[in-house]
Amino acid sequence: MRLIKKVFSQIKEDIQTIYDKDPAAENILEVLFCYPGLHALILHRIAHKLNYWKIPLIPRIISNISRFLTGIEIHPAAQIGRRFFIDHGMGVVIGATTIIGNDVLLYQGVTLGGTGNEHGKRHPTLHDNIVVGSGAKILGNIDIGSNSRIGAGSVVVDNVPENSTVVGVPGRIVRQKLLIQGQLMHNRIPDPVTCQLNRLKYELQDVKEQINEIKKDG
Repeated sequence: MRLIKKVFSQIKEDIQTIYDKDPAAENILEVLFCYPGLHALILHRIAHKLNYWKIPLIPRIISNISRFLTGIEIHPAAQIGRRFFIDHGMGVVIGATTIIGNDVLLYQGVTLGGTGNEHGKRHPTLHDNIVVGSGAKILGNIDIGSNSRIGAGSVVVDNVPENSTVVGVPGRIVRQKLLIQGQLMHNRIPDPVTCQLNRLKYELQDVKEQINEIKKDG
């Protein structure tokens, strides 16, 4: 009975989290009926408890129904913390040995997946207060440190320390704090490739100026 009360308490908190964080949510009823990310999470909370109780087959059936209804696939064994929010949600995949901390936000198309057929822990661990942008892929048994941001479309296959921002394919770490009211500011994430190209451009300009000076002296 205590576990059942805990599940309902988590669901209530999940609903309130969406209402607090999403400016598009006008009231609690809208959140309850119109957010597929919430529906997927509610079904996962139930399936996860059944999986914890070692009940066969039913948790996977619930997970499959959830995927059909919401477009979001969460394995019943995945561990998800408090105040978790999947915004929009279509195409999100969360693998069986994934561990997600508290106050984590995922956008649509995110994959928390494995890299092969290995057994044991093979999916990522996301610590607290993490934002993962749309289409990002976090693959393998890696750790994403607390307060980190994964930019849209990034592919992350290595550990990420705390307070980091990762962008690109493969993911590159940029040390900046970009969290504003719990949302990922996609347009303000620096692109390290562009920064490097700009640096090379200015260095090339300096070389050209030096060559021109040499020609004039000659």
